[in-house]
Amino acid sequence: MITAISRVITNPTVVNIAQNADATVTCKTTVNAIGRPGFILIDNNIDKETKKFASVKEFLYQATCLGVYMALIVPVFKRGGFKLAKEKIFKNTQGFEHFKDFKEYSTYKKIADMATKNERLEAIGKLKDNNKLNQTLTAELKKDKPNKFGDIKGAVELSNIIGSVVGLAIVAPQISQALIHPAMRLIGLEKKDENKEKYKEENDDKKEIDDDD
Repeated sequence: MITAISRVITNPTVVNIAQNADATVTCKTTVNAIGRPGFILIDNNIDKETKKFASVKEFLYQATCLGVYMALIVPVFKRGGFKLAKEKIFKNTQGFEHFKDFKEYSTYKKIADMATKNERLEAIGKLKDNNKLNQTLTAELKKDKPNKFGDIKGAVELSNIIGSVVGLAIVAPQISQALIHPAMRLIGLEKKDENKEKYKEENDDKKEIDDDD
C-alpha cells in the first residue's frame, strides 16, 4: 500500500500542480481583491452608492479568502498532512524517520532547494540554535545533490491542495458571512435595521408567492 501511495504523491503532475498552488492562489486572490472592486467602481451603469457598497463588500470577501488561506494552509493542513503521513501512512519510514516535525522538514527543504553547495553550506551556518538540523540531515545537505525526500514532499503538497479546496470553498465563505456585514456597518455602508427590513420584505414576498401557489 505504501508503494501505491508513494506513486501517487510523487507523480510529476501532482507535484507540479501542488508546487504552484501557493503562488497561484495567493496571486489570484490578491488580484481579485484589487481587480474586482476596481471593475465595479469604473462601471458607469451602476449608481454611486451601489458601486461603493458592492466594491467594498467584494474587497472584504477576497481579503477574507486570502487571510483564511494564509492562516489555515500551513498551520493546519501542511503540518497535519506531514504528521498524518509520518505516523499513520508511512509509519516513520520513507525518509520521515529523519524529521521530528514539519518545521524541521521545512527548514531542510528550503536549504536543499538552493542552487549550489556553497549556498547550502552558508545557510547551514546561519541556522539558529533552536532551528539546527540533526547530524544526518546536515551531512546530507553537504552533498553535491542532497536527497529531496520525494515521498515527504508529495505528502505535504497533496495536503496543500486539499487545504486550498477546503479553505477557499468551505471555510472562507462561512467566515466572510460572519465578518463582512459587521465590517460594513462599522464603516457606515450598511445599517442593521435596513438589513432586517430588507430581510422581512424578502420573506413577505416569498410568503405571498407561496400563498398564491
